[in-house]
Amino acid sequence: MVSRTAGFITISKEGRGGMQYEIKTIYQKYLMTVNCYLLKTPSGFILIDTGLPKRRSDLVRELETAGCKPGDLKLIVITHGHLDHNGNTAYLREKYDAKVAMHGGDSAMVESGDMFRGVKGLTVAIVRIMLPLVGMSRYDCFKPDIALEDGRDLSEYGFDARVVHVPGHSKGSIGVLTAEGDLFCGDILGNTDKPAKTTIVDDSVELDASVERLKTLGIRTVYPGHGKPFRMDQYAGGLGVQ
Repeated sequence: MVSRTAGFITISKEGRGGMQYEIKTIYQKYLMTVNCYLLKTPSGFILIDTGLPKRRSDLVRELETAGCKPGDLKLIVITHGHLDHNGNTAYLREKYDAKVAMHGGDSAMVESGDMFRGVKGLTVAIVRIMLPLVGMSRYDCFKPDIALEDGRDLSEYGFDARVVHVPGHSKGSIGVLTAEGDLFCGDILGNTDKPAKTTIVDDSVELDASVERLKTLGIRTVYPGHGKPFRMDQYAGGLGVQ
């Protein structure tokens, strides 16, 4: 069932075992457009990524409009360590008393507040120079409460889903795959122009392997970090639905 509530597109799903959830996409824009996904489950709310620090007040307002109050946010899942996906994590953890979960491969980034920690290359050097000019060089650092590994089951939070480790965009990039075949993929795939794999690459061999792995997972709908959701069979790489 699809409906629109308080500016969100709300998709009601029912996973296996009767675990119901709703997906609310929160769009943020500051030089770029970034997506956060608020999931409403019988056990409370789960937030996938926390967006841009420059749009913090907008994000909090959207959470409040959705009925998410302090104490209701059970888990914050970070798909990877880049600023546009976790710029409000430290603030939201304190405000909502929520646990933060992410893969350990990007922990050095978020614990230092430097998304280029351990990353080298000419492109990175150029971006390091440019980002401070637009107020996007750093974010509040934090230490994750929960280290997510590949295959981690999230049903203890009332969400019938598991973690999929998809390195390549960054070492600790993950997706969250529901039993229904919804994939919240961070930045491994995007849809700003058309569905495609990321062009920002930490390790091209790992990225290609991660994308190939997605062919085996029975994915139906992709919820990317940038751009609109799309069906997996729309992806130009021809992953299709298994």
